[in-house]
Amino acid sequence: MPDPHDGRSAPDTFAKRVRQARERRGMTRAAAAERVGHSYEWWKGIETGRLLMPRLPMLMRIADVLGVDSLADLTGDDRVTASAYSNTSHPSLGRVKDSLTKYTFRHSDVEPQSETQLMSRVRQAWLLWHGIGDHRTHIADVLPALLSDLQHAARTLDGTARRRVLAALAETYHLAQLYLSFQPVPELVMLTGDRAMAAAQDADSPHAIAVAAWYMNHVFRDAGESHQARTELALSAAGLLRCERGEEDTARWGLLHLAVALSYAKVGQVGSAEHHWEKADEAARALGDAYSHPYLIFGRGMVDAYRITMYTDLTQPGPAVTAARGLDASVMPSATRRGFHAIEQARAYSLAGEDVAVVHFLKQANDLSPETAKYNLFARRVVADLVESGPVAIRGNARSLARAWNVPAA
Repeated sequence: MPDPHDGRSAPDTFAKRVRQARERRGMTRAAAAERVGHSYEWWKGIETGRLLMPRLPMLMRIADVLGVDSLADLTGDDRVTASAYSNTSHPSLGRVKDSLTKYTFRHSDVEPQSETQLMSRVRQAWLLWHGIGDHRTHIADVLPALLSDLQHAARTLDGTARRRVLAALAETYHLAQLYLSFQPVPELVMLTGDRAMAAAQDADSPHAIAVAAWYMNHVFRDAGESHQARTELALSAAGLLRCERGEEDTARWGLLHLAVALSYAKVGQVGSAEHHWEKADEAARALGDAYSHPYLIFGRGMVDAYRITMYTDLTQPGPAVTAARGLDASVMPSATRRGFHAIEQARAYSLAGEDVAVVHFLKQANDLSPETAKYNLFARRVVADLVESGPVAIRGNARSLARAWNVPAA
């Protein structure tokens, strides 16, 4: 019986069609991979079915590189529903979008909230994001007013108070950026990232600039920016930090080296990726096993968790699964992040073809952070596939998840 995960076993699969289109083009795997900004191993994973069909922007890039006029020539009759293979909208998206694209100006005579009050609201917002439950829904309830009040304070205040408020505004834009991730508004993700960096620079705060660089790095990876641009951004920001100053600098320095490691992993540069992961590991060890940054969550758990992502992006199933097996996510004081990394564990096991483990970790992610799981593109795609072609023993569990996430194929 043909293996549904082996692109060479069935002529009508996406994997097979990609391989045939490349061969008709007379292009090697290495050349095709370079043209779309991925590694040879990533392209091989696509052609052998080890990797799932990518999301629409990458599909379009593959089609362009292969000279395919219609995406249907690649997708064929494969089930590619909008809800399973593209972003699905959170109910509060319109409200958050309005807060970012509509401008309200208060008279300068209107007294802003105190710096202390505003900073306290930002801290509370981060607690909502990392807390148990529907974190996107909770953060959408506070973001519009918080952004408006911080913007007014930044226009009204001056000196040190203004710079602190600007740093807090940058943090709030990061929360908006996190809310918007996996939503069908990539232009707003870029907008919030850019505004966060502008606020951080106006604040003249190396700490704020470092965090803005971390979040912009994710934006650049999703937008297909070259790894040189991503690594230059992260390393330039890291150069503003001094680990001898204490925990805040050390955590951000480690975070930026994680960004560099992930950037190199995306293009298959194993040695460089591992080198910068070791730099992040060095920072985590210096901070101690019990340390976790209050809102960035950088620490031992996060560094170990991103090791899974690094090897999965390098399409190395053995090291990825080894890292997944060794992860103790309980040390991260964030339900949202634990949920995300459970999905990354599922992604590692998917690469290895271990579907039972995939469903186990997706269920775990759903229990930890339902809105993290529901809006994650990998989670939606793999559940849709497992409902149709997964082992019979797990199709019921996959179907339950698909129903919970409103994936129509269920």
